[in-house]
Amino acid sequence: MKYPPEPFRIKTVEAIARTTDWERLAVIQDAGYNVFNIPAEKIYIDLLTDSGTSAMSDNQWAGMMKGDESYAGSKNYFHFEAMINKIFGFKHVIPTHQGRVAENLLFSTILKDRKGLVIPNNNHFDTTRANVEYNGGRAEDLVIDIAKDTQAIDDFKGNIDLDKLANLIHNVGAKNIPIGMLTITNNSGGGQPVSMANIRGTAELLHKHEIPFYIDACRFAENAYFIKIREDGYQDKSILEIANEMFSYADGCTMSAKKDALVNMGGFFATNDDELAQQITNRLILIEGFPTYGGLAGRDLEAIAIGLEEVLHEDYLAYRISQVEELGDRLIEAGVPILRPTGGHAVYLDAKNFLPHIPQSQFPGIALTVSLYTHAGIRAVEIGSLMFAHDDPETGETIYPHLELVRLAIPRRVYTNSQMQYVAENIIELYEDRENIGGYEIEYQAQVLRHFTARLKPLQ
Repeated sequence: MKYPPEPFRIKTVEAIARTTDWERLAVIQDAGYNVFNIPAEKIYIDLLTDSGTSAMSDNQWAGMMKGDESYAGSKNYFHFEAMINKIFGFKHVIPTHQGRVAENLLFSTILKDRKGLVIPNNNHFDTTRANVEYNGGRAEDLVIDIAKDTQAIDDFKGNIDLDKLANLIHNVGAKNIPIGMLTITNNSGGGQPVSMANIRGTAELLHKHEIPFYIDACRFAENAYFIKIREDGYQDKSILEIANEMFSYADGCTMSAKKDALVNMGGFFATNDDELAQQITNRLILIEGFPTYGGLAGRDLEAIAIGLEEVLHEDYLAYRISQVEELGDRLIEAGVPILRPTGGHAVYLDAKNFLPHIPQSQFPGIALTVSLYTHAGIRAVEIGSLMFAHDDPETGETIYPHLELVRLAIPRRVYTNSQMQYVAENIIELYEDRENIGGYEIEYQAQVLRHFTARLKPLQ
C-alpha cells in the first residue's frame, strides 16, 4: 500500500459548518482580504497552520487530568524535563508558552547591546527572522541552491550550503556570529528535511570557529523520519536513535511544541551553556513565570511530555508523511505547480507558476489564498512577498523572496483523506480558472510581521 491508513480511530468529532459563496465573499471583504482575520467558524477546511492545531490523543487528555498546578516544582515539569532529556539530551530545559518566546529569550539575550551580529540558518521562518531583526541582528539564509527550484527533486532540499556558511564566517568574522542555526524541517523552504550528514557538517564547521550550534527543532520527528527512509545507514535505526544523534551535534535548541509534540500550546528552550541558561532563566521569570512552568499550566506540560513520546511512533510518522504526499501527488497528476518533493507537514503551491500573470508586487500568494477561501472555504497561508518582502535599507528598493508559495499546512490527526481529496479537487478547479484571478495591494501594514494583521484590497 503506497499510502498507509490512519493508525488511530476517531473517538470524538467536531461539527464543521459549510458556508455559501456569498457568505465567504462578505467574510473576506470584512477581513481585509487577509485570511488571518477570518473567524474560524467560517472556515470549512483550515490549513492555515500545523501549529497548535493537532488533535490530542486519549492518553494526552487523560494526562491533563493529572495536572499538578503547584507554582513551583510541579511533578508535570519533571516528566516534561525527563522526556526532553530522553530525546534531546541537553543539560538545561526551560519551558515557554510557545516557540517564539523561546526565540525571543534566546535572541534578546545573545544580541543584547551588540550591533552588527549575524545569525546564519538554512532558512529563518517568520518569527525567527523577526526576533533576530527586532533585537538588532541580521538573519542570513544559506539554504542550498537547488532548494530555490520548486521542480527539482532532491532528498534533502532543506540542507544549509556549507560553502556559503564558510564564506559568511570568513567575511563577517566568527566573533560576529553568536550562534549558527538549522531549521528542521525547513519550513520556509517547503517543509524540506535536513540530512544527518548536513547537521553533522554544520556542527563541525561552526565548532571549528567556536560558534555554538542551535537547532529550531519544532518538526524534529518528521525530519528524523525522512532521514530514516532516505539516508544511507539509518534504515534500521529507531526515530529516537536518529533524534538522539541529530541533537548530539548541537549545543541547544528552540522548539514550538505546538508542532511535533502534538499539543495546542507550549514550547521550550534547551541548552548546554550554563551561563546562557541562567541569563535566560532570569529573563523568563520576568516575562513568563517561574522556571518550572514558564507560562504553561501543569496539565500542558504533561500533554507535551506524552505527545513527545507519541510522535516517535513510526506508524504515526509513516501515515503523517504519506497524507501530505498523497495530497501533493493528486495535485501533480493534475498539472498543478507545487514545490517538489512534498515536505513533512504541508504541500506548498508554487504561486509564481500558478499565477504567472500576477507580479510579486501584486502578491500572487495572497491572490491564491483569497481565491481558495472564496471558492471552497479552505484557509491556507501565503509564504511569499507579504510575509518576506522588505525594503533595502540603503537603496529603498523592495527585495522580493525567491519563492512565492502558498502553504497548505495539514494539522496532525485532524482531517481525513477524503477531506484532503476535497482540498485537491478545489485547487484543481482554481487552477483551471486561474486567468480570472487578479492581484492585490496593501491598505494597512504593521512594521513587524505584517502578514498577521495587514489589510489588502483587490486591484481593479
